[in-house]
Amino acid sequence: MITEGGDNLSGADNQQGRPARGLTPDYLAGFVDGEGCFSVSIRPHPTVRAGWLVGPCFQVYQHQANVGILEEIMAFFGCGRIASKGPNSSVMTYSVYRRTDLESVIIPFFDAHPLLSQKHRDFLKFRDVVLAMSRKEHGTGEGFRRIVEVAFSMNQRGKQRRYQLTDILPEPSETARRAPAQLELVKIQSEPRGDVGRTAEMTVPPPSLSVGG
Repeated sequence: MITEGGDNLSGADNQQGRPARGLTPDYLAGFVDGEGCFSVSIRPHPTVRAGWLVGPCFQVYQHQANVGILEEIMAFFGCGRIASKGPNSSVMTYSVYRRTDLESVIIPFFDAHPLLSQKHRDFLKFRDVVLAMSRKEHGTGEGFRRIVEVAFSMNQRGKQRRYQLTDILPEPSETARRAPAQLELVKIQSEPRGDVGRTAEMTVPPPSLSVGG
């Protein structure tokens, strides 16, 4: 099952202690603090040799019995999709991949309603990546390198990533080599699920090359 974002809800039941008249910004920020994730996946582009896809994504998880809260969150933001985490999973995931939605909806919301946990630090790095991509900084080898290093500094230093930093950047910068102990610890997923059939956000040249943006 996949559900797409629509109009905002004006009311809701009082499941999981949420306000009876729908979500409030403070409630939503607190809920995301516990159940949400900001991630930046990096994987090979399927059609371009030596290219990589960088995919920032905002997600919130719930058991399928509580999918109603995800539907309310999707209605609150007015974007994103809800889908099962996997073919045999009982977990449902609300995901926002589209960069324009991240930039115009998700980032402004969490700027105005900051998270209280360590996820706030991950959010700041996530925002850095999204805004750098919007400025087309990924169009140069150096800009791509910086985006990748920021992504790998998130979420347990990429502990659960399929690809290592050296797979993507054969020669990481001196900063990346010397500062691993300073990177924050938060949960990561390497290839979050969400929008099916979405187009690639970014295709990059080999790190040694630069292209116009």
